[in-house]
Amino acid sequence: MNRRAGETGLAWNAGTLAGPEILRVSSPAFAEGGAMPRENAGRRIGGGNVSPELSWSELPTDTAQLLLFVEDVDAPTSKPFVHCVALLSPDLAGDALPAGGLSRDRPASGVTLLRSQLGSGYRGPEPIKGHGPHHYVFQVFALGTPLPETVEGMPVTRVAARKIPNLVASGSLLARGRLTGTYER
Repeated sequence: MNRRAGETGLAWNAGTLAGPEILRVSSPAFAEGGAMPRENAGRRIGGGNVSPELSWSELPTDTAQLLLFVEDVDAPTSKPFVHCVALLSPDLAGDALPAGGLSRDRPASGVTLLRSQLGSGYRGPEPIKGHGPHHYVFQVFALGTPLPETVEGMPVTRVAARKIPNLVASGSLLARGRLTGTYER
């Protein structure tokens, strides 16, 4: 079994999230395309399930909110597996999300967790043993208009991950950037 979702279905490729790639996203835990540490991997495979520290370059001045998607493009599914979706305040100290800041039980101040494919909060890499390297894409989108708090009477925190890009107001995307980490078993 060597089926892989590929990048086509990433949030990055949603029409409402297309725009200038002027944010530089980085982490002290791994370099672009580099291996993610075991502490960032899921508990099921012996990791700590701790989300990595992320930082980004200066945001456009009229940024109202940041949208973060973490997706595995090598999942053996029709679309990338959504590991985490969150809304971040543009006022996070030092333009950074601390390590563990996407914890389901204790998210960092300024973080609102949305639904991923397995509940909410960070789900670290747990690739299939022997499936080769998996690429985890951390995508950060600077929005000029925040997402609505409710959608059809339901809190935005309960909306399915794949529907979130459709909630981004047309023309709201100001900037975007991404960082890819790998993990293999």
